[in-house]
Amino acid sequence: MSVTVYSTTTCPWCVKAKDYLKSKGIEFNDINVSLDPRAAQEMIEKSGQRGVPVLDINGNIVVGFDKPQIDKLLGL
Repeated sequence: MSVTVYSTTTCPWCVKAKDYLKSKGIEFNDINVSLDPRAAQEMIEKSGQRGVPVLDINGNIVVGFDKPQIDKLLGL
């Protein structure tokens, strides 16, 4: 399973999303788009959004901390 979280340092929903994944024992790659312009562009291309968090779960994009959709994609 491949999980990437696109986030920023100051985003409270990003923290909630990452804490939630940690609580479920899900390993993920955390990319801070405020520090990496190329990653920010990649996130926008994948999601069509500039807002964070954006989660890429096995190629499926979730915009925001949408727990039901995250659980569905993770098989929880």
